[in-house]
Amino acid sequence: MDRKYYLLRPIQRWLIDTHFNKANSTMMNIGGLFKLSPSIDLQRLEDAFNEVLNSHDIFRCRLVFHPETSELCQTFDNDIMPVVVEEWTDEEFKMIQKYLSEPYDLIDKPLYRVYIFKTPSANYFYADFYHAVMDGVSAAYLFWREVDGTYRGRYKKTPLSYADYVGEEAQIPPEELAEGHKYWRDMLKNFDEQKHLPPVDVEGVAAWTKGNFKYTFKNISEEFFKSKHINEQIYFLGANMLTLAKITGSKESIMSWIHNGRTTMSERRLMGLMLEHYPCAWDFHKDISVGEFMNKLYGQQQVGMKYRKSLDVVYNEGLEANCVSFLFQKGIYGDLILADTTAQTIYLPPNEISAVENALDVEVEETDKGFYDLFLDYDASRYSEKAMSDFAQTMEKILIEMRDSDKLVSELI
Repeated sequence: MDRKYYLLRPIQRWLIDTHFNKANSTMMNIGGLFKLSPSIDLQRLEDAFNEVLNSHDIFRCRLVFHPETSELCQTFDNDIMPVVVEEWTDEEFKMIQKYLSEPYDLIDKPLYRVYIFKTPSANYFYADFYHAVMDGVSAAYLFWREVDGTYRGRYKKTPLSYADYVGEEAQIPPEELAEGHKYWRDMLKNFDEQKHLPPVDVEGVAAWTKGNFKYTFKNISEEFFKSKHINEQIYFLGANMLTLAKITGSKESIMSWIHNGRTTMSERRLMGLMLEHYPCAWDFHKDISVGEFMNKLYGQQQVGMKYRKSLDVVYNEGLEANCVSFLFQKGIYGDLILADTTAQTIYLPPNEISAVENALDVEVEETDKGFYDLFLDYDASRYSEKAMSDFAQTMEKILIEMRDSDKLVSELI
């Protein structure tokens, strides 16, 4: 049978290109190490893992060079690397853990790692996936839901093919994408680092340097949103855009927000990389109320999602390069539940070396106490920790003032 080669999706190409630029990045490993309940049957778990892996073509994905064009592409007809229960002493297991987060060898190699470890003191499993084939929703929700259901003997849904999805997407006629291409180019044509990024306050550091800053918003909780029609993601995205407009002094924001990419019922069942970066922009020179801004920002999101397939122009032409990005996370990570028992999180691959050398990435994540943590990953050759502290405190003040939906945005920035 002739091997079938598939083009990389634009988001895959973007992630793989950044991997090759920073090949030691652990940002490309999606998964972790978990301690199992003693009641879990390891042979039954082994069977469940193997059944799920064999059911989805995303796990057969390999990155290869096309034999005729030498272009990096992907195939979905490869063998599955089976999972087996491995028995180790506690000392041997400690040594093994040092290697669990190693970056992937990309060319014609399996792009997942799943292990079951039996030791004298406890049992564990480790699962991680290469980011360019799996995202957080796929790994933490879709994959684990099927493993849990298969272990229980309940999950029998016919899986969807990621290869078919990739193939169909590559066949979209250019004329169907043209309107969306214009939309994204128009939105991003005026992006200016001097105008739409926080002002540089560090000198003398020539190369990009990773910085991290964490801040907890203690004056807004999940309880606040129970009586609001605006969801958390829109609220925090709007606050981020207002913060940028205030910090830059431009009264404008051009940035991007990250979505899991699943917009239809079938896509919500599809295991594989569906991540998308949606550009967003707002000019606050025309004054409106906070409530009106939230509603119109939601409308802009819906229009953007209509043009999702045209985001290839954003990735391929680097239109959002250096834009601030925003991600809202809720209930994705933490302990897992297997057959009504807790699989305790022991280790998650850290982003020790960022794969994306952005000026600033903003993430808001709900805590287990119902409050929200702000994580700022920033270029420390551009910004000081004080600048990031100022950004966080400014954003918190804006979040508090946004509670009054009738307040004008001019009063916030």
